Amino acid sequence: MADLPDGRPVNAVSPFLQPVASGERIAVLDVLRGAALLGILLMNIEAFSGPLDLAFTGIDTHWQGIDYWADAFVYVFVQGKFFTLFSLLFGAGFAVMAQRADAAGRAFTPFYLRRSAGLLLIGLCHALLVWSGDILVLYALASLPLLACREAPRSWLPWMGGIVYLGGVAMMLLIGAMVSMASADDAQKMLVDAQQSIDLQRQVYGHGSWMQANVQRLNEFGASLGAMLISGPEVLGMFLIGSWFAGSGALSSPERFTRLYVVLRWVALPLGLLVTLLGVAWKPYLAPGAYDLPVTAAMALVAIGGLPMCLGYLAWIVHARARLGWLAPVGRMALTHYLGQSLLCTWLFYHYGLGWFELMPRSVQLLFALLLFALQVGTSQVWLRRFRFGPMEWLWRAMTYRQWPPMRRGAGQG
Repeated sequence: MADLPDGRPVNAVSPFLQPVASGERIAVLDVLRGAALLGILLMNIEAFSGPLDLAFTGIDTHWQGIDYWADAFVYVFVQGKFFTLFSLLFGAGFAVMAQRADAAGRAFTPFYLRRSAGLLLIGLCHALLVWSGDILVLYALASLPLLACREAPRSWLPWMGGIVYLGGVAMMLLIGAMVSMASADDAQKMLVDAQQSIDLQRQVYGHGSWMQANVQRLNEFGASLGAMLISGPEVLGMFLIGSWFAGSGALSSPERFTRLYVVLRWVALPLGLLVTLLGVAWKPYLAPGAYDLPVTAAMALVAIGGLPMCLGYLAWIVHARARLGWLAPVGRMALTHYLGQSLLCTWLFYHYGLGWFELMPRSVQLLFALLLFALQVGTSQVWLRRFRFGPMEWLWRAMTYRQWPPMRRGAGQG
């Protein structure tokens, strides 16, 4: 009989891997997923309500008053901190599933490849038919090198993760150096191309049909593959760090890691905030298409600061987990709600829906995001009283385990 990271036994003669039953879940993972989902919505709402290429560009100078400070709050405290947390949790889930497979004496690789293929299919549908800002395709692709790192010694994982993450930052700086060496005409062309891309997004998403939007999403998907040179290492690095957090027991038994969590709360988080503020002070606004070395250096500082801030947020959430249990239901349905946010927001903002594109002030965007998340929290609690999984979680499990998991509570195990 083998044990899971928190010491619970697993039946080593189980005939095949099963979806994790509710009693086997590491509760804090769901709380953390819920918190990450809120942060992702606060970050993404700007990209839903206006051109994607104008989002994530620092503190936009066209905002005034409370809208300016709302944009600044997201850039400093949210952007790059919660998608990294979500990535860390993906890696943690990988480690838990791998240990369950080892404990059951069953092959993990075929199961995990099906899981990644299912996520890739869901992500492609999301990216091409709903919203260009999809992260699921990147997760599915980055899960493959994560699988290759499975045999690495556990103590290496956080160091490997940090190095890989910084590899994405180094790629950012390399691109900045190459742009800085380009001719003035080439630099000007990049600015013009970026503005043309923004104008096209305004035309298609602000005035076009759903079919026209799909053509635009296809074009943007091709362009987004190049951005994976930077975002890919960052995501994979967080996967590896998350694998250590779950594999070591730091999430299932945080009381054994008191010193670690104290350091993350009181040292890593303030240090990360300081580095982030240095990058923001250097270049508060990042003009689209202007990716020379000073700009990418400022972006690199924000990215570097985002890693310890993410870990500090994790530590505070773990510390307050008993009071944050209301986040667990929405965390259990994170995939459903992530896709639901895209479906609802594109319908509200794009022309083929209600057409609110570029009509919502920045501060109102954040208020709307909070109200939407509150709705998702309530919906999750009602749904999970009757059902074991969210709709998309159920579909993903069916793809992974090659069987239809029982959906209603009281049917089957769990």
